[in-house]
Order: sequence, then structure tokens, then C-alpha cells
Amino acid sequence: MITASIVSYHHRSSEIRKIMDCVLAAPVDKLFIIDHSSDDRLRELEEVSGRVRYIHSINRGYGAGHNIAIREAIELGATYHVVVNPDVYFENGVLERLVEYMDENEDVGQIMPKVYYPNGDLQCLCKLIPTPLDLLFKRFLPDFIIKKRIYKFHLRFTGYDKIMNVPYLSGCFMFFRISVLQEIGLFDERFFMYPEDIDITRRIHEKYKTIFFPGVFIIHAHAAASKTSFKMLKVHILNMIKYFNKWGWCFDSKRKRINKQVLKDLENMNGNHSNS
Repeated sequence: MITASIVSYHHRSSEIRKIMDCVLAAPVDKLFIIDHSSDDRLRELEEVSGRVRYIHSINRGYGAGHNIAIREAIELGATYHVVVNPDVYFENGVLERLVEYMDENEDVGQIMPKVYYPNGDLQCLCKLIPTPLDLLFKRFLPDFIIKKRIYKFHLRFTGYDKIMNVPYLSGCFMFFRISVLQEIGLFDERFFMYPEDIDITRRIHEKYKTIFFPGVFIIHAHAAASKTSFKMLKVHILNMIKYFNKWGWCFDSKRKRINKQVLKDLENMNGNHSNS
């Protein structure tokens, strides 16, 4: 069984319908729409299909919203659960191919496809576990000053053309093995939004593979709210403080060990490809 969830906050019905149509075209048994809006006008979307479950909920954050769906998915006996942003869409066959790969590789706890902008540009969403400086420099310094550091942090040297086991995958599309979530835990609800994807991916990565799979792709109409809204920037900063308080600021031994191993594995992989 495959389940999926979308968390909405004052989205138009037409926006949600676009990703709903993508999900419902796939063999998804239940799609949860968790609505954090002040009203429940999106409840009408439940009429689209008997596979849709609408839940109007108090807004306790992005991860907390998806946790509502994941807990119900566990009760239903789901094998996989996919978390999707409202601004994502994809063609038929994407979920089926990811399921096939997960079925064949039981050591994989999470998987993410290749991600493009609507104009066709690649989104580099495979990353190392960030240090405070990585996020500070990326947010406040111009790209030309930190180009080399960002190139490494986003693993751009890999070319994004091969299957990779990386410790930080984007929260725009997170395909989980339910049994792994039952083992390592769901989204950490102390994070209202932003670092929940870093946190859950690194927890899974410590015990299972967290895979970037370029064999299929999705489109993500990404807009970084924290770069245009002071309010969202404040939310971003406060939640990143909580993240580093949890894992460590300068002294995060697991981060150092994981990042070192990831870079070694990927550089070896690149070397083998260039020599073949």
C-alpha cells in the first residue's frame, strides 16, 4: 500500500488539484490533504476521489501536519508514504519506478527523484549535512564569494546523473519506507518548518540509504519564501537555531563523519566513471 500527503496553507483549490491529479493517477491508495488554513474551503477536494481524505488541522508546522497523515498511514498498514509539496507536479510512472527501486533495495529508507524548475533548469537538492556557516554564507553572501563552498555543499561535482546515497534530501518530495519511519521516528515537531527535512533525512541516513534517483524526475515551482519575506526569514532562523541546538553547532561529530564518508564515496564513484 502507498499513501501520500500534501500540507496546504491558504492554497487555492486549483493549485492543490494539479498535484492531486498527479498523485491520483499513480497507484496511491490514500491521499491525505492536511489543511492548515483558517477555513476549510478545500474540503470540497474530498469529493474528487474516494481515495482522498481531507483533514482540517491547527497549524503546528509542516512536519507536524505530515505526521498526522503518516500516523494514519501506519494504521492503514501502508508500505510507503510520499510527502509532496503543493508546488510539485510530475508525469505518470514516477511513483511506480520509485516503488520498484525501493522493492528491489530493502536497505533504502528514503528516495528522491531528479528535480527541475519549470523552465527546465536542474535543482541541486542533494546536499551535505550543513554547518552553521553553510547556511549563514548561503543566506547573506553573494554567490560569487561562496561559489566554491556551495558547489561542494550541493554536490554539484557529481553531475546529478547517477544514483547517490546522500545525507540531506529536499523536503519538496520525500518518499519514505514506513517501517523505517516506525524505527527512527517521524518528523521532529519542534521544527515548525525548514530544517525538518535535514533532520529526518540524516536520522534515516545513519541506519539506511537515503537515495537520489535520477531515473525519473519531477517539476518543482520553487519559491524561497524566507528570501522575500522578513517574517519567513525570522521563522527560518529560529528553527535553524533549534536544529543546531539539537545536533550541535561547531561540535557535531556525526555531521563531520557522515559528510567525510559521503564525499569520499562520491569522489570514488566519479573517479571510477571517468576511468571507465
